[in-house]
Amino acid sequence: MEFSASWIHSLLYSFLIIASIHLLHILIISQKLTLNHQNVRVKKLPPLPLRFNSDGTFKILQVADMHFGNGMVTRCRDVLESEFEYCSDLNTTRFLEKMIKLEKPDFVAFTGDNIFGTSATDAAESLFRAFGPVLKSGLPWAAVLGNHDQESTMNREELMSFISLMDYSLSQTFPTVKDTSDPAKQNLVPKIDGFGNYNLRVWGAPGSHFANSTVLNLYFLDSGDRAVVDGLRTYGWIKESQLSWLRGISKEIQEQKQDIKESAEAFNFSTVSPALTFFHIPIPEIKQGPVKDVVGQYREYVACSFVNSGVLKTLVSMGDVKAVFLGHDHTNDFCGNLEGVWFCYGGGFGYHGYGIAGWPRRARVILAELGKGQKSWNGVEKIKTWKRLDDGMLSKIDEQILWERR
Repeated sequence: MEFSASWIHSLLYSFLIIASIHLLHILIISQKLTLNHQNVRVKKLPPLPLRFNSDGTFKILQVADMHFGNGMVTRCRDVLESEFEYCSDLNTTRFLEKMIKLEKPDFVAFTGDNIFGTSATDAAESLFRAFGPVLKSGLPWAAVLGNHDQESTMNREELMSFISLMDYSLSQTFPTVKDTSDPAKQNLVPKIDGFGNYNLRVWGAPGSHFANSTVLNLYFLDSGDRAVVDGLRTYGWIKESQLSWLRGISKEIQEQKQDIKESAEAFNFSTVSPALTFFHIPIPEIKQGPVKDVVGQYREYVACSFVNSGVLKTLVSMGDVKAVFLGHDHTNDFCGNLEGVWFCYGGGFGYHGYGIAGWPRRARVILAELGKGQKSWNGVEKIKTWKRLDDGMLSKIDEQILWERR
């Protein structure tokens, strides 16, 4: 078969064009990879481990129900016209900034409904805006989900994974346990209901007997969103797989032998470290009552699941949990005692969440104090709480002692 010179020339020209296009694609992809590599940024971490200050204190700011939407364009709910010239999500942002500046917390705990899904057109963007003040502060923080967070553009697993990767966040999508074959390693526990079940340990004051030991534990649980049981709609609840993990981690912590040289006065603090628990939806026992020694306002019907999964029974049997911090019911801000465990509402923090016109948004502060020995700080001796109102003066109300070591 014979080929004309012009045909061969055209064929070679076509090959050159195709080769050039492929080379151009390779160069573009290479450039993108280079740019992406240059733009990779490592998550910023706070100083770890969490530990008490040299003055023997550890302060937590609880932020419940921010209900953040799209920022300035998302208007406030249930405020008086006379209160603000223009009210939006930015009022929530300013309140958080003021609380951080005034209270100077060591840790911030967000207890769910951080964003209001139906008002947040982009979940990631809303999360960045909602958590903006704490990201800017560099403070360590952690969050659980409420029943509205997943109503935007991310499901619950995606939300917790995203939150866990944000700067200074100590949140975890799944809890971890020690590898039995190698105690230095930690393995994820994915076979557990929910996303955002984890524990954080707070060490003792520097230079003390407990400087390298856990003296306070913070448990975080996913209370779910909504469910259908026997054809009836209800709120989510904490499942048995979560309670089983919680019992296990509490037992493990309590059984750990502290490698410290104990003085006689330190011995009393080395047995059981107190714990605090954080989740969003209240448990049925709060509605059923009787709730004792109520401090604060019980203004709203307790909205919870009709499924009683035994959370209170578990917490009482564990023995280390002294108080639980909740959200969900925005106009409840009380602390009340159930069988020796305190249950405290944060009160509605966010301006896009429902409230009562003329009733200021509020935040809860928790302060743990160490016992003072003759030469150094011991373990936790007292846990106190109070609230601050966004009333122009950040008024402090309802200070009370939740627990004292006897």
